[in-house]
Amino acid sequence: MVDAMQIKEHMEVVGSCGNHVGTVDHVEGNRIKLTKNDSSDGKHHYLPISAIASVEGNKAKTSMNHMEAMKQFQDA
Repeated sequence: MVDAMQIKEHMEVVGSCGNHVGTVDHVEGNRIKLTKNDSSDGKHHYLPISAIASVEGNKAKTSMNHMEAMKQFQDA
């Protein structure tokens, strides 16, 4: 499991397939708040930190492909 301290503002979140999931706005507790600018519906979405498998450079990679990761989105 990834330490929340590794996840930084403006970091790209990608699926295990390498496709874009979102951009980190900031971390709130055990969830990552994604920027609304990246969202198709113009709203903030949250992704559980437990969905992140690794942090490599300026990318947080999920343990699932981008479509599965987007199904994990939570509302505020």
